[in-house]
Amino acid sequence: MSKDSNTNNEVQKTFGPWGAIALIVGIVIGAGIFKTPSMVAGVTGDVGWLIVIWLVGALVSLLGALCYAELCTSYPHAGGDYHFLYRAFGRHVSFLYAWSRASIINPGSIALLAFVFGDYFSQVWSFGPLSNSIWAFSIVLILTLVNVLGVNASVRLQIFLTVFEVLGLVAVVVAGVFLPTNESVQSTTLFSNSPPLTMIGLALVFVLLTFGGWNESAYVSAELKGGSKAMVRVIVLSMTILTVIYLLVNIALISGLGIKGLAESKTAASDLIGMAFGPEAQKALGLFVAIAALTSINATMIVGARSSFAIGRDWQTLSTLGFWQSQKGSPTHAYLFQTFISLLLIGFGTHESDGFSAMVEFTAPVFWGFLCLVGLSLFRLRLREPLKPRTFTVPLYPVTPAIFCLACAYLTYSSINYAISQNAVHISLLVLISGGFFLVIIHFREKYHTKKNIGFNSESA
Repeated sequence: MSKDSNTNNEVQKTFGPWGAIALIVGIVIGAGIFKTPSMVAGVTGDVGWLIVIWLVGALVSLLGALCYAELCTSYPHAGGDYHFLYRAFGRHVSFLYAWSRASIINPGSIALLAFVFGDYFSQVWSFGPLSNSIWAFSIVLILTLVNVLGVNASVRLQIFLTVFEVLGLVAVVVAGVFLPTNESVQSTTLFSNSPPLTMIGLALVFVLLTFGGWNESAYVSAELKGGSKAMVRVIVLSMTILTVIYLLVNIALISGLGIKGLAESKTAASDLIGMAFGPEAQKALGLFVAIAALTSINATMIVGARSSFAIGRDWQTLSTLGFWQSQKGSPTHAYLFQTFISLLLIGFGTHESDGFSAMVEFTAPVFWGFLCLVGLSLFRLRLREPLKPRTFTVPLYPVTPAIFCLACAYLTYSSINYAISQNAVHISLLVLISGGFFLVIIHFREKYHTKKNIGFNSESA
């Protein structure tokens, strides 16, 4: 075998540090930054606490990204989190995670992003009081059709949309500088009130939703030039850049609208743009945010459908989800299943005062609970496989993953408490319980079929 052919079978070190940083920043920045600042302001009611919570969110995201970098480089697999949990805790735990991802986490993320799209695109073209829900339904159906047909956005288009999105954020910052400082900001005293601990946790949930995507970005570690030292620099610099961008956007919004105005606005960024540059610019930003949401929805659909497809391939009883339409390059049944649940959630969110918040209440307890388990899988795999070669190791182990796991546990507790206060936690619990119920049925059904096949083979022999 030639040297060239050997090289082609290996993962190539194709990313330079700045290329990797650009990719990570592009993955993480999404439509959430246009929505969550007002929610964090509403929860904290204080400029000082708002800034601190955004900084803490950046730190937790950094610790999580470092943990994922070790797991991804040590156990590279298309299944990602599902594969880590499978290796660390076995088939049943990984099934519950996959079930939750297929029925709660991914459809909930699609639904909340669809509500962001609806909120902002309704400023461009409104259908009346239910306009945001109508647009949310429509965009999920359209993107599902596109993906089922096998039409995927190219890398160049994704880069263009990311640049388009960043320009929208720059416009918000410029508007904050352009406008005179709000009078309420001039008279603001930092840390004038202290929100309850559980509310701080809820604000962190919203902030970390905005930083979401670092768990996907850690996969570039296997293709990064410079090894583990370069990976640490890339992650730290990426999170620093994202933190600076997010802080500038928040400061601009507070400067232009004040903490109270920011908390009361559903479309704070476009409101600020409208005040600074007029109604036409406000509509233009609505289009910016809608495109950002569109890009995020499409990416979530692609990843989510393939997670459901993986369950169908691993569990015979759910094999219908494992159907792959080879001509289109599309897991068609997985897309349809995902869309069905997403539309149900949009219907549920339509009856709530804020569809976006309702989806966060629905998804956050499950998401953070399983993310804590992924963090714990790092400890378990280190103990079970001490001789496993690790090209990247978490700095300051075991302190770094321990802090990350504690943060995830706290966010699970906070999001459950908030969901209970909003009478929403029962939905997540019912879905989880149904996952356990299906697991028992599937386990015994597949065990029965295995025995039956063994008996048939013995008689045939």
